[in-house]
Amino acid sequence: MTFSESIKTCFSKYAEFSGRASRSEFWWWTLFVVLVSLATGIVSDKLSALFSVAVLLPGLAVGARRLHDTDRTGWLQLLYFIPVIGVLVLIYFFVQEG
Repeated sequence: MTFSESIKTCFSKYAEFSGRASRSEFWWWTLFVVLVSLATGIVSDKLSALFSVAVLLPGLAVGARRLHDTDRTGWLQLLYFIPVIGVLVLIYFFVQEG
């Protein structure tokens, strides 16, 4: 999946938590969010906050679909609330093959 295909897919499945997402779809989406967040943060804090709110739901949805692809539940995203360990565990899950 290419960069533009993954962005289109994530926005078309804006709040779809069922199904599966490939590694490329998830990581291209993550790269897109990081780059646009950096760019909007340079322009305006309010614009950056608005963008973050706009991509929160599709980000959670693609994360859940990625976890489903590795035969895990999307609820594991709650590990984000554990400061360092939770994020590291989720990155480990996200990089595994589906």
